[in-house]
Amino acid sequence: MPPSRISLTFEVPTDIKTFYGNLARISHSPADIVIDFALALPGEPKAMVQTRVVMSPISAKLFVNALAENISRYESAFGEITLPGNSSLAEHLFRPQKPPEAPKKE
Repeated sequence: MPPSRISLTFEVPTDIKTFYGNLARISHSPADIVIDFALALPGEPKAMVQTRVVMSPISAKLFVNALAENISRYESAFGEITLPGNSSLAEHLFRPQKPPEAPKKE
């Protein structure tokens, strides 16, 4: 007999802190997958870790599958998410900005 599904209700505390992360570092041991979510700012040499999530390998794989499914749903609703071509995402997002060109003299 297959196990019955438990329906969970998520309760979000009213004082929960929300962090924006645009970078993740992933490491692992035989027992855990560790994901550090960080905020990297253009021109700053350090990325500040905002949140660390530790999961079992099974939970991490289930998370990857759920994330892929949700990205697919997002793209169905809003269009394909395009990634930069030959450079890494970090290089694309955080390369030094060119100064504006000087106005042309007439």
